Amino acid sequence: MSTILLENIDNLVTFDGKRRFYQNGWILIRDNLIDSLGGSTTKPSEADQRLDMSGHVIMPGLINTHHHNWQTLIRHVPSQQNAALFDWLHDLYLLMSEVTDEDQYSAYMIAHAELILSGCTTNVDHSYFRVNDMQFDTGIRAAEDIGIRFHLARGSFSIGQSQGGLPPDHIIEDEDAILADTERLIKTFHDPDPLAMTRIDSAPCSPFSVSPRLMKESIKLARQYGVGSHTHFAESMDDHRYMMETYGKTSVQVAQDWGWVGPDVWYAHAVILNEDDIDIMARTGTAVAHCPNSNAYLASGICKVKLLLEKNVTVGLAVDGSASNNASHILNEARNALLLQRVKFGVDSLSPTQALELGTIGSARLLRRDDIGSLEPGKAADLIGIKMDRLSFAGGLHDPVAALVLCDSGYVDLSIINGVIRVANGHLVGLNLPELVAKHNRLAADLVSRTEKRYAAKLKYPIWRRAFPYDKEPLDESFLAGNQ
Repeated sequence: MSTILLENIDNLVTFDGKRRFYQNGWILIRDNLIDSLGGSTTKPSEADQRLDMSGHVIMPGLINTHHHNWQTLIRHVPSQQNAALFDWLHDLYLLMSEVTDEDQYSAYMIAHAELILSGCTTNVDHSYFRVNDMQFDTGIRAAEDIGIRFHLARGSFSIGQSQGGLPPDHIIEDEDAILADTERLIKTFHDPDPLAMTRIDSAPCSPFSVSPRLMKESIKLARQYGVGSHTHFAESMDDHRYMMETYGKTSVQVAQDWGWVGPDVWYAHAVILNEDDIDIMARTGTAVAHCPNSNAYLASGICKVKLLLEKNVTVGLAVDGSASNNASHILNEARNALLLQRVKFGVDSLSPTQALELGTIGSARLLRRDDIGSLEPGKAADLIGIKMDRLSFAGGLHDPVAALVLCDSGYVDLSIINGVIRVANGHLVGLNLPELVAKHNRLAADLVSRTEKRYAAKLKYPIWRRAFPYDKEPLDESFLAGNQ
């Protein structure tokens, strides 16, 4: 068995049940487990590897509860930059029509690299479509290659535009095939044991892209195998209007009718909630993946995190897809979760520590995992370290933990996932990042070019349309002169 001792930790934040905090602390990792931790007076004397963590904050790795990794291929496509949800989705569906398995693998590697560097050690990817030669297994292989703890939420489209759904017909799947493949993935890859690196969840995309039958059969299948169930619900007013016009009820009320409530269920977004919706979620233990940046980007609204927490609803943190966020930076989500709650509910509605708790113990509870989310003996050795001597923290060390949320935290200096060092001195270990980025940029450009050529007549907006076409209109030189 191998051991790693992190010692001389300036600020060790456990997020355990007693919220223990140590200055000049230490952690002993044995294989992939936290063996012990504490203050300087009880530090172990022996270890195979010793890491001096002077000047660092050490805390549990953050857990991202909702993503669409493939979207790193289409960050801020010009025509998508100023569209509300349903218009945004219209063109997004055409872009996804051109994705290949090579594109998908690259997108997973890019998203996971960015997540890990920003403090994430566990990721949930809501992978909701399969076109061309794509395979859901590819996402699992990419997660294994980069070393992140991973939940594949096997998503789906089954109702196309000809049947009243939102996606075009050519990207939907047969419902029985969806259920069969979900079962295959569970049987092949799902690991129910503690410390599992790979788990599978059932995740039909949304109530406007799958049928009520598939929603009901999917959660029945998930409960047969004891896996989680995940979908988009109550994301925006477009979403809310669709549910009211189609079913005469709110998203959460319809979810309750379909059996989509319970501690094994979590919704992405849950922005449009009334008091009755929140009460249903509180009573049933249904959780929320909160995506602050995405909700702001699409002007969908602000999730009522303060009210949800007051009713003891479990809330986890999420980055959402990179086409509605443009970053896979989990620490930035904690910052913006705090800021948006304060805009909506007041200055004392969410504290920096609470914002970090969303991404640690909150996200772990959402995934029904008691092996991650806090630093305690017997739990997974998933942790991050951030050095506090950088420019962005200068003058802000009065509360180093709050600084991680309130200042520009940038990227982590250390990441250990399942007892393996994945980031050292701010760099991903064993990954040629410049080469990966260069290849990904080529694949992304090819994808958008193919889409533009094939679907020019179907796109709602020309791909290269910008809200402010600065590359086509001459600059007003008087403006420049007046601001020099």
